[in-house]
Amino acid sequence: MLFPEAMLKHGKPLFLRSDNDTEFMSKSLNRYLNHERIKHETIDKGKPFQNGFIESFFDKLRDECLNRHVFTTLIEAKEVIGNYINNYNKERIHSSLNYRTPEEFAKECLCV
Repeated sequence: MLFPEAMLKHGKPLFLRSDNDTEFMSKSLNRYLNHERIKHETIDKGKPFQNGFIESFFDKLRDECLNRHVFTTLIEAKEVIGNYINNYNKERIHSSLNYRTPEEFAKECLCV
């Protein structure tokens, strides 16, 4: 089994929360979660606010990055999206985090 980079850095989560779309209901994902003993929780249909943090991020990613680029290669997409995520987490301040970056906020909360 592949162990995602985030799990190597931060440890295995107790659960994975996702919406009910088909991409999150695959047999291979469920096998992986069972193998790793990670609980899979889904939000109620039509209630994206139950997973508000990621829904907010995806909305910003779509508006500020994906809708502004036409990717011609997978390598280009990985680079552009990687740069966006790096900026979002390490350089861009967020008013909801008292004008800190997510990285600064995580360090102050001992979350990292």
